[in-house]
Amino acid sequence: MYRDAPPIPEKVVSTNGIVVFTSQEIVAGQQVFLKYGLMDNGSIWGHGALLGPDFSASYLHSLALHYANALSIERYQTPLAQLTATQRAGLEAEVRLELKSNRYDANTKTLAVNAAFQDWFMKQPSVWVHYFSDPALNGGLRVKAISDPTELNNLSAFVAWTAWASVTNRPESKNTYTNNFPFDALAGNTAPADALLWSALSLIFLLGGIATVLLAFGKFDYLGWKARAGYLHPKINGAQVTPAQRATLKYFAVVAVLLLTQTLVGGALAHYRADPGTFYGVDLTVLLPSNLLRTWHLQLAIFWIATAYVAGALFIAATLGGKDPAGQKKGVDILFWALVFVVVGSLLGEWAGIKQLMPDLWFWFGNQGWEYLELGRAWQILLALALIFWFGLLFRALIPALKDPEKKEIATLFLIAAVAVPVFYLPAMFFDSTTHFSVVDVWRFWIIHLWVEGFFEFFVTVIVAIIFLQFGVVSRLTATRVIYLDAILYFAGGFIGTGHHWYWTGQTSFNMALSALFSALEVVPLTLITLDAWDFVKLSKPQAGLTKKLEEVPHKWTFYFLMAVGFWNFLGAGVFGFLINLPIVSYYETGTLLTINHGHAAMMGVFGMLGIGLIVFVIRQTVTPELWLHLEKYVRMSFWGLNGGLLLMVILSLFPAGILQLSDVLENGYWHARGLAFTGSNMARMLEWSRFPGDLVFIVFGALPIAFVAVRAYFASNKQA
Repeated sequence: MYRDAPPIPEKVVSTNGIVVFTSQEIVAGQQVFLKYGLMDNGSIWGHGALLGPDFSASYLHSLALHYANALSIERYQTPLAQLTATQRAGLEAEVRLELKSNRYDANTKTLAVNAAFQDWFMKQPSVWVHYFSDPALNGGLRVKAISDPTELNNLSAFVAWTAWASVTNRPESKNTYTNNFPFDALAGNTAPADALLWSALSLIFLLGGIATVLLAFGKFDYLGWKARAGYLHPKINGAQVTPAQRATLKYFAVVAVLLLTQTLVGGALAHYRADPGTFYGVDLTVLLPSNLLRTWHLQLAIFWIATAYVAGALFIAATLGGKDPAGQKKGVDILFWALVFVVVGSLLGEWAGIKQLMPDLWFWFGNQGWEYLELGRAWQILLALALIFWFGLLFRALIPALKDPEKKEIATLFLIAAVAVPVFYLPAMFFDSTTHFSVVDVWRFWIIHLWVEGFFEFFVTVIVAIIFLQFGVVSRLTATRVIYLDAILYFAGGFIGTGHHWYWTGQTSFNMALSALFSALEVVPLTLITLDAWDFVKLSKPQAGLTKKLEEVPHKWTFYFLMAVGFWNFLGAGVFGFLINLPIVSYYETGTLLTINHGHAAMMGVFGMLGIGLIVFVIRQTVTPELWLHLEKYVRMSFWGLNGGLLLMVILSLFPAGILQLSDVLENGYWHARGLAFTGSNMARMLEWSRFPGDLVFIVFGALPIAFVAVRAYFASNKQA
């Protein structure tokens, strides 16, 4: 990517010799785009938010239309719309030829453009002024979010460059720098042949991978979650909980509150899509514009899920180690307050950054502006340091296990999985606000895809294996075998498959070839989960002569949440993920509601459900039986509320709305489906409103009860201590 990224010309010069804009203005415009949180409003090359348009696609289409109209006035002295079909077809062919021609001189680093390009660029500040004039036009930004003429000019330069890169062919290639994305028939952007070719070949890889798994499971009957004979479910004994383990309850109380907050923010964010002009008669944009809410919605999700894993790992490490090392509880308390400082500080910083209260320090302490990595760089550094400190606590707790021959291997795997979390977060700091957009996307999706879906997935597998091992329902050999097998399957497709996010962001078709093939293999471990589902279910069921009914199993609801992880892993990550990963589908789909549909079902369904499963596990292990009898009904409500609400969101709104938007892309072009012409239509707004029942169930019957359970357990534990 560093080599093949679309070039940024030092000067863009019109045919009359006038410098239209420079590389400094393009880079400054990218900083404006980030500083004002516009990536959490609209998108560039399909990556960003869906509240506003795809800015690159919108600019490209309007440029092509402006150029066609200019030619029409010049040739026929009449607007384009009044031409005959033959005349119009001829002019549009000329427009496509002009736009596709690459007039960038690599030696002088100068880009030559025609008068129509210059004329349209000069009109852009007024276009932006109109866009920022009304929240109903832009998906809920505050009025006059950007008003400085210099910033508007620089923003125009950045977006104009992204449009140029998306329509101009690479030297000696029939494809543009973005592989012909976005789809726009007027501009001549149509799906490249490579997208069809590698989509077909990736299906062969998929079939081969699934066949291999089927063969392995048929040949080797010891693969997967095989219950050990004669196991007994453990009895709960609160006296065995160490002080450091009990100290993790405050983590889970905060986790549950952050989850509830995130759902409320998400509900308000969904309202901005359904009715961006007003929040039930209140102008919410003054205090909480939509781009701020989306920033918080993403960051809160990452924070509460990661914190649940951090706390769960601390609890399980103490179980493996058998006792607390000296000062462990104090270390757990210090880490807690460090994480609280980072969470609260970064959220407030993002608010101050978007409100432009720190014009010179926005990148460090405010809102970086990169989707999913919005927290300021200083907060990122503190988070990484906190994760390193967390690893130190885990290592101290696991020292006795590392000396025990029976536990050494599983404890070592635990540490390897844990150290990967801080180490592989470091690419989040490999760029800044001036780094080339295409290069940033490589490292951004390293975090979004590999850190979360790869290393966290591996970490999750280790945690689940240790929980089952501690329950006594699987043998040590089974637990370690599952960890190794899952690691091989997740990373075999996941590493190179990450590139399916980069099809249209400036990579060559070579990336498409590799990424399409290996991305298809990511479905294989998810198929493994479904094959192994029955064994997984049997782990939670009592065996004859041991217990009489499932209700007697102390960790029944932990098992249920783990089963939910398997269900959503297959549906959200497998079905919905594979649906949009084929290059030929991704070309038309990326940056539509089908992406959000996959994101919600996979992020909340898989990582979220596991985080809540850890909450339930630790609380059940810690509180008294009497208190658990009181709390269990709320856990039951939360389980069905979260899963039912998420399913309603998907079925009633996200999936059908995504299909409708994809249909509009195919019929009218990407620019149309991402603009108000579609998002402001009656059908699109109705489908947005249809999210309300699912959101309500998720918040009231899902997030609220688990928040009550976690907070109640924390205060009860304090009294016990």
